[in-house]
Amino acid sequence: MCLTDTFSRVLGLPSAYRTFSRLVGGNVWQIYRNEYIRPTGNERVLDIGCGPADILTYLSHTDYTGIDISPEYIDSARKRFGDKGRFLCSDVGTVAIEQERGTFSLVLATGVLHHLDDERARKLFELARLALAHGGRLITYDGCYVNGQSKIARWLLRRDRGKYIRRPEDYQRLAGEYFSHIESSLRQDLLRVPYTHLIMRCSNTAG
Repeated sequence: MCLTDTFSRVLGLPSAYRTFSRLVGGNVWQIYRNEYIRPTGNERVLDIGCGPADILTYLSHTDYTGIDISPEYIDSARKRFGDKGRFLCSDVGTVAIEQERGTFSLVLATGVLHHLDDERARKLFELARLALAHGGRLITYDGCYVNGQSKIARWLLRRDRGKYIRRPEDYQRLAGEYFSHIESSLRQDLLRVPYTHLIMRCSNTAG
C-alpha cells in the first residue's frame, strides 16, 4: 500500500480527520462561516458530505441535516452533536428528499465536489437545486488548479484524497448547468500550507 493510500485510510477516522484539519486549517472554519456562509440564523441547512459535521461548531440556531457516505463520520457526528442535528448515512446519488424539496435555505458541499466525477457532481447540484427554497444558496469549497500556483500547492493537490480536482472554469461549468447566479472566490491563504481553493456561492435568484 502506498503512502497516499495509507494517509487516506487514516483520514477516514473521524478523530484523525479532525486533528489534521486543526493542524493545517488554522481559523479556516471561521473565515468560511463569516465570509461565505454568512448564516442568518433559524435556517434549514442541508450539509452534503458533512463528514463528522465539524461545521456545527460554527453554526447556531439552525435546523441542520448532515449527509455523508461514511458510517464512521456519521456515527462520530451523532455522538458529538446529539440532538443538534439530523445525520444520515447516504450517498449523494441515492438520498431522497422528496418530502422536503424546496424547504432548505442553505445547502453546503464543503470539500465534496473534488471527490466526485462529473456525473456524480451533477447529482449533487441537482439535489441542491431541488432542496433549496426560493432565494436559497448552495456553497461549495474545493481545491483547484490554477496557472501560476506554487509548486508545493500543486504537489499537495495531486496527493489529495479527492481524485477529481478541477480548474475553476470546470467547477463553474458544472454549477452553471443548475444555477443561474454563481459568485466565485479564489483563495490561496486559507490553510497553514500552500493550497488553492475555489469557493462558489450558487443560487437561482439575483443578489
